[in-house]
Amino acid sequence: MTDAPLRTDWTDTLARGAAPAPDALRAHLRRIHHDHAGFTESCAMRCRDAEGRTSYAWLAEAVDPERHGVVLDLACGSGPLLQLCHATLPGALRLVGVDMSPDELALARARLPEGRARLIEAQAQRLDALADGAVDVALCHWALTLMDPVAPVLEEVARVLAPGGRFAALVDGPMEAAPGYADVHDLIYGHVQAALPRYGTVDLGDPRVRGTADLVALARAAFPGASVRVETGVVTMSAPAETLAEEAAGFFYAAFVLAPEARARMLADLAALLAGMAPDGPPRFAMPVNRLVVDLA
Repeated sequence: MTDAPLRTDWTDTLARGAAPAPDALRAHLRRIHHDHAGFTESCAMRCRDAEGRTSYAWLAEAVDPERHGVVLDLACGSGPLLQLCHATLPGALRLVGVDMSPDELALARARLPEGRARLIEAQAQRLDALADGAVDVALCHWALTLMDPVAPVLEEVARVLAPGGRFAALVDGPMEAAPGYADVHDLIYGHVQAALPRYGTVDLGDPRVRGTADLVALARAAFPGASVRVETGVVTMSAPAETLAEEAAGFFYAAFVLAPEARARMLADLAALLAGMAPDGPPRFAMPVNRLVVDLA
């Protein structure tokens, strides 16, 4: 077992003190999704809000079957949101999934009935396979924060949406909205920065997506005249501390930079933190989430 961190062009450039290029970021993300395909849904599927909904279910509520005939899942990953739409929405509704990872798309293809969804390998900045006005609602589950540059993504979404269409995306919410989240974040990043000191000085994606006011401004620029709103929620899960630490860490891309031995130390410290945060009950992990909803005129 090696104690060396994950090495990609993105991490190497960061280690030299330079700002990685968008292509390096995309290659870094592809490497993680190749090695750990399906990981993003593990924690998200176990976390629920006060209404008992997963973040996928909350996002899927943006689909109106009376108005929307074609649904695009942008950065669909392994397909959990597409599967939910298939299970809960009318069969006549057409589903389209786009992702840049062939490994994730293979999982999505395996979990859906043959022909139920059109799956496209593409970057979100170049949706060339979709015609202007081809979809009625575009959804993006916790991936917009990773897209750089993000403005072309929003411009492409605006292009492929039909008049009166809707764009809904889940992104990171304000840390203070979820009790203990900042402590979990800081612990994981502390371990990662011991291996890669400059990690965190450059965001994965455009940092404006993580700020509510900046996100609204981005959306209004990309969708002139549209109605734009952001809603904040919190999703939580409970489990034994060791299990909870594994699930929580799995939602942080930073954790995949760690080599196995360093990751094991981080998980032990995280389990202790989570257990200490709930001395009189089962350990809990809470994540803040913003839901952006854009309705075209």
